[in-house]
Amino acid sequence: PAASSFSSLLLSPPNLTAPKKAKRRQQTEGGSSNVFSMFEQSQIQEYKEAFTIIDQNRDGIISKDDLRDVLATMGQLNVKNEELEAMVKEASGPINFTVFLTMFGEKLKGADPEDVIVSAFKVLDPEGTGTIKKEFLDELLTTQCDRFTAEEMTNLWAAFPPDVAGNVDYKNICYVITHGEEKEEE
Repeated sequence: PAASSFSSLLLSPPNLTAPKKAKRRQQTEGGSSNVFSMFEQSQIQEYKEAFTIIDQNRDGIISKDDLRDVLATMGQLNVKNEELEAMVKEASGPINFTVFLTMFGEKLKGADPEDVIVSAFKVLDPEGTGTIKKEFLDELLTTQCDRFTAEEMTNLWAAFPPDVAGNVDYKNICYVITHGEEKEEE
């Protein structure tokens, strides 16, 4: 499938995850608008590595040519110029690392709220148990819409293993999607 937006390109590198609630130092009254405070140091390092991969000519700015080159390395050879233009125009100016990180933070901040995602899962849980059978979810995710690959399914079940009865806790999945980390057991 062709990359339709800069964010789809951003979300395709394997080890990039949603921002975690960074353990913040005591903030002054106005709070902090620093994009680096949205992410933990390890995440910033992962994004920096992704930025470096995308910045093919190593000039510190992601350009149309950089995007074309990195998409070609991912097997997307016939990306239209208009698509590349649209990706670059998602930023308000040249895409240096800070802009890249800001774009990523804004995309992740704009994700559906947890209750919206939970409501979507509840459609698949008419009894209201808070769980869905692994086999059912497995079939849905591998046969409908944007089908998951075998590797993606392996990763999903490694991250969210079903219980002994084969049930998957979808509320935990929703929490991790929106918060980037598992809830602390109470």
